[in-house]
Amino acid sequence: MAEEENLKEYRWETGYEKTWEAIKEDDHGSFEASVADIIHKAKRKRQLEKTGGARLGMMRHLYIILDVSESITSQDLKPTRLFCTVKLLEEFIDEFFYQNPISQLGIIVTKNKRAEKLSELSGNAKKHIKEVKSLLNSTSLTGEPSLQNSLELALKSLKNLPSHASREILVIMASLTTCDPGDIYDTIQTLKSESVRCSVIGLSAELHVCKKMATLTGGEHAVVLDDKHYRNQLKIHVDPPPAATRLDAALVKMGFPHHALSSRADISMSLCMCHADSTDDFTKLSSNGYLCPQCLSKHCELPVECKSCGLTLVSAPHLARSYHYLFPVNHFKEMPHDNSVKSFCYGCQKSFSDMDKKVYVCEKCTQTFCIDCEIFIHESLHTCPGCATSTASFHKPMENSNT
Repeated sequence: MAEEENLKEYRWETGYEKTWEAIKEDDHGSFEASVADIIHKAKRKRQLEKTGGARLGMMRHLYIILDVSESITSQDLKPTRLFCTVKLLEEFIDEFFYQNPISQLGIIVTKNKRAEKLSELSGNAKKHIKEVKSLLNSTSLTGEPSLQNSLELALKSLKNLPSHASREILVIMASLTTCDPGDIYDTIQTLKSESVRCSVIGLSAELHVCKKMATLTGGEHAVVLDDKHYRNQLKIHVDPPPAATRLDAALVKMGFPHHALSSRADISMSLCMCHADSTDDFTKLSSNGYLCPQCLSKHCELPVECKSCGLTLVSAPHLARSYHYLFPVNHFKEMPHDNSVKSFCYGCQKSFSDMDKKVYVCEKCTQTFCIDCEIFIHESLHTCPGCATSTASFHKPMENSNT
């Protein structure tokens, strides 16, 4: 009977889950320990799902297709779907570029059976967030979306990328319908042949065409339950997915520009390449910026692709931060906490109490951590503090020598 339930795909096809039985009072009549245990188990499960040994794309190129048709004005997500989506996308964009500093992102919106680019593929997080915020002031949230037109528009840019780059599309679908000019299954087959991974987050219900597109292209498909579930589904797409096809290994030429910082009066003010084609940013003249080592063009911030010579400009910390996916921290060993032994977390120095049912031990340095530090190490720090500060690594005993 258990095997039959595991084969069923939808929650409503399975039996009742008595989740309330997991919440129990402690000796003092408090539910705090049970609630904390449920939250920690969910976080731990997300960590264990990340397996090593998979080939990942460090240089990601992701297009977000956002459905801003009439359905986005629904109020099932408070205060509206649009407001909730904009706020969560702001967090997602910041986290995406923090975890993937040499990747690029673009945004496409669809409404009135049409699709248009809100922002081109670039590594400028501030620009993307500014364009997303502008949707809150839009008054033309009408009509139906066109999934096919949106996919075709994204494909025009993605298919021209080099073979060593990862190509991804994330569709946020609010409507239950799509108005397409042709056979959308032909477009899906083209996406599959071009190795474009398409994922879908539905705000209303599961659509057959979206589910099939995600399945054929190796993407993820989910329907949000509430704003917290919505945030978790977006977080899944922060980490680079395993490559569906073999990415070609290639040497990528990059430049490490120096920061031109000067307060001298004889240094002339100039406009950077980032705002050279903008009509409303001529007030942003400055003597500061990053100079391309190849053509000496000035740019406001890094990482960026030089608009003059096309060289990818990054800083050393950006490149180093991208490598944590290649050398992930091993999963810590979960062990029951012995209340009779007084111990503390090596990360936050917090003493373990009776509420700490489990502790987590790094098998390499044998240091003990609490659940909060274990999650922080694997999701944000990407380095074990015990291994990094090991006295055996930095202070080797001096050997007697006559020389």
